[in-house]
Amino acid sequence: MTIQKLCPLCKRPLGGRTSLHHLIPKSKGGKYTDTVELHQICHSKIHDVFTERQLQQHYFTIEKLLAHEEIKKFVEWLKNKPPEFYTRGKKKKR
Repeated sequence: MTIQKLCPLCKRPLGGRTSLHHLIPKSKGGKYTDTVELHQICHSKIHDVFTERQLQQHYFTIEKLLAHEEIKKFVEWLKNKPPEFYTRGKKKKR
């Protein structure tokens, strides 16, 4: 029996495009050991919404990311999509 890994952000099975997200950005002192594997679409959304400083200071855990209203709405929209679903998001002007 194979245990399927889940994306910690959207809770869908990992599949398709994935990438490692540094919970604390490397440019702000994050380490390789402080990473989580996410769907590429989830990873891209995080970086579309937050600056690296915001990630370092406020959104350095999955729980804190999920508490943000825009991320909550995104996860709700994504939840019924297949694991390999990917679309380019719109870059948010910060």
